[in-house]
Amino acid sequence: MKLLFVSLLVILFSTLSSCIEIIDDITVNNDGSGTFKYTVNLSSSKVKINSILSLDSLDGKKVPSISDISSKLSKLEDQLAEQEGISNLNFTSDYTNFIFKINCDFSSLKSLQSAVKEIALKENNGKAIPELDIEWLIFENNYLIRSIPHITIAKASQINKTDTDLMKEGVYTSITRFENEVTESENKSARISKNKKAVMVRTNPYLLIQNPQLLDNTIHIKENAENTPK
Repeated sequence: MKLLFVSLLVILFSTLSSCIEIIDDITVNNDGSGTFKYTVNLSSSKVKINSILSLDSLDGKKVPSISDISSKLSKLEDQLAEQEGISNLNFTSDYTNFIFKINCDFSSLKSLQSAVKEIALKENNGKAIPELDIEWLIFENNYLIRSIPHITIAKASQINKTDTDLMKEGVYTSITRFENEVTESENKSARISKNKKAVMVRTNPYLLIQNPQLLDNTIHIKENAENTPK
C-alpha cells in the first residue's frame, strides 16, 4: 500500500518539497504475521503546501482541494479495510501539519502483498500490472528478503526531474523489526539496533528514486523451533 499512498500524495500535492520525511516500519512475527506502519510527514513544508492549495492550477495542472485529497485517501482506506488478512486498520490525516499515517496488522506477508496488489489493480481499472507479479517480501525459516516493489520503481520513473530534485534533502527511513535477534544484515548501509531485534536503513527520497535497490536487504535472524511463517 505504501506505493499507492506515496504516489497519491505526489499527485495531490503537485510537487513535494525537500522537507518530506517518510518512515516505513514493519514488524514481522515468528509466524509471519505482523504490523505495518507508514508515515509521510510534510509538516516542514506546510506553508508552501497551503500556498499551493490556494491556487486553482499550477504548471497547467488542477490543484486539488483538501476535500478532494480527503476523498481520495478515504477511498484508499475503505479499499484496504476490505482486504482479507488486514485488521486493526488506523488511517490518520492531519491537514494542519500535513502528516499522513497508515497502521495495520496483517495475518501474513502474503496477505499484505495481496492487499497491495488488489488495490493497485482496482486503481488501474482491473488491467494487469506485470510489476505486481514479483514478491517484495519473502520470509522463510530464519531470514527475510525485503525489496522495493517493482511497481514503485515504475511509478517513480514517472515523476519529473524538477519534483525529484526537490527531494534531495528529504529523509526516507526503513525499519524492520523481529521477535528474535538479528544475526546478519546483508545491506551494508543498514544498522542493527542495540537489542538486535530491529534493522534500519536510512536514505533520502531522491537517491531512492534514482536507485530503488538502496533498501534491498536480506536479514538473518536466530532460528526458532516455532518459526513457521505463512
